[in-house]
Amino acid sequence: MYNPVCGDGTAETFFDEHVFPRLEEAHIQVTQKMATGAAGHAGTIAFDFLERYEGNVTVILGSGDGTLHEIINALSLVALNGVRKNVVSSSVRVVLVPCGTANALYCSLFKPISMNEGPAYKLKSLEAFIMGSDVVPLTLTVTTLSAPPSSKQSCSKVAVSAVVTSTALHASILHDSESLRKELPGIERFKVAAKNNITQWYSSHVKLLPAPSAQAVEIYDPDQKTFVIHKDSDAHGIVDVHGPFAYFLSTVNVDRLEPAFRITPLASDFVSSEVSLDLVMVRPHRDPTFVMDTIEARNAFAEKSVAVLTAAYQDGSHINLRYTDDGKITNEGTGPTVIEYIRCKGWEWIPDEVDERAHLVCSDGAIFSIVKGGKAACSAAVPADGAEFSVYV
Repeated sequence: MYNPVCGDGTAETFFDEHVFPRLEEAHIQVTQKMATGAAGHAGTIAFDFLERYEGNVTVILGSGDGTLHEIINALSLVALNGVRKNVVSSSVRVVLVPCGTANALYCSLFKPISMNEGPAYKLKSLEAFIMGSDVVPLTLTVTTLSAPPSSKQSCSKVAVSAVVTSTALHASILHDSESLRKELPGIERFKVAAKNNITQWYSSHVKLLPAPSAQAVEIYDPDQKTFVIHKDSDAHGIVDVHGPFAYFLSTVNVDRLEPAFRITPLASDFVSSEVSLDLVMVRPHRDPTFVMDTIEARNAFAEKSVAVLTAAYQDGSHINLRYTDDGKITNEGTGPTVIEYIRCKGWEWIPDEVDERAHLVCSDGAIFSIVKGGKAACSAAVPADGAEFSVYV
């Protein structure tokens, strides 16, 4: 299956010139070949296929992270019928062929050496499948967007992610960048959207939820170069965090969102022993020079946000940034960290009712909006029911 319009629109050509000939050379029979035709089509194709065929299914997928997101959501949130009726779970093995814009999952599993990798690099997951290599199971995050208890809208929205769940700046970037896709089909559109939103702050209250075995939320300590128990944990291990936030983003399975943008580098440098997510957040009030929320203060802090995002492109060095007493950003000293790097089971984001932009939530590029008075609750999990997903590496 390939998405002919993702990325720069070359998926069909790449499959015709490289993927199909390699499968034929390896004498591998393909049961079905499909090109997606519209948003959500990939999920429908996968759903229909699983209802017809028993056993493990391998999907050779030429796309970006968004199309994989469609498949995972289509198979995670519904009950299968056909030959799989009453079957507790199904195993879906994915061969990734990176044809999207950023290809976060692929670039995290197969670290690129340069920005201009050739066809052989894009065929690494396919070669692993042909050689019968191992698969890596995917951790998923389930995000529930719920209305307030007093609301007549009792039905919640659920989004399943395999890469990123975010609010604040990242969600605004993804929200705005879609309108720039035709004009700027590459990752440049994300930089344009970032520039347009860099002075925004987002008002919200957050609860950080501990992983069961650790029974605590952990925070990275640059001095000790390891995770330590968060000092603000309550008796149940929960940490309450108050905004405003300039940045709030969590990932699973990946350490980057673009080939060189290592936003959660510890996901691969310091691998967790249990199901958890890595979360990075930036709160302007941690700046020692913060006095009052003004336009001037936001414009001044925007330069510091740019410094953080720039450092993320420098092999994830943003996680070591600190403030000096006069509010400058440095890699040295013992001042407050600019980034709060958290490892936990999940989080709850409860936006201020009057801050419209704080109601945006991004799930692998798909944008959702929290209803007024509601919240988003995100939790990392390995599927117990439904489809289990893994990738050939």
